[in-house]
Amino acid sequence: MLDFLAAAASADAPPAWINWLPIVGMIAIFWFLIIRPQMRQQKQHREKIAGIKKGDQVVTAGGLVGKVTKVDEHYAEIELAQGVRVKAVKNTIGDIVPPGGTAAND
Repeated sequence: MLDFLAAAASADAPPAWINWLPIVGMIAIFWFLIIRPQMRQQKQHREKIAGIKKGDQVVTAGGLVGKVTKVDEHYAEIELAQGVRVKAVKNTIGDIVPPGGTAAND
């Protein structure tokens, strides 16, 4: 009788990989809905910041809006108002204002 119960229990047990299937599915969903779009957005931001040139209107991560007057490898000099210039780390620049945007120091 015990042999019959042991054989019945082992025959009804699902394969081990089925237990991992929900976890793998959650990881795949997490990857495609959260991680992958965030990586794409970071890549676009890096490309945009690498293309900053003199004369661009920019917004820093702190909310300051100004015109780029000088750019080097790691820093950008930004004119916030006439005669007021600050040196900002390029990675802290949040966005480039399109040419049709309103100027901050006009």
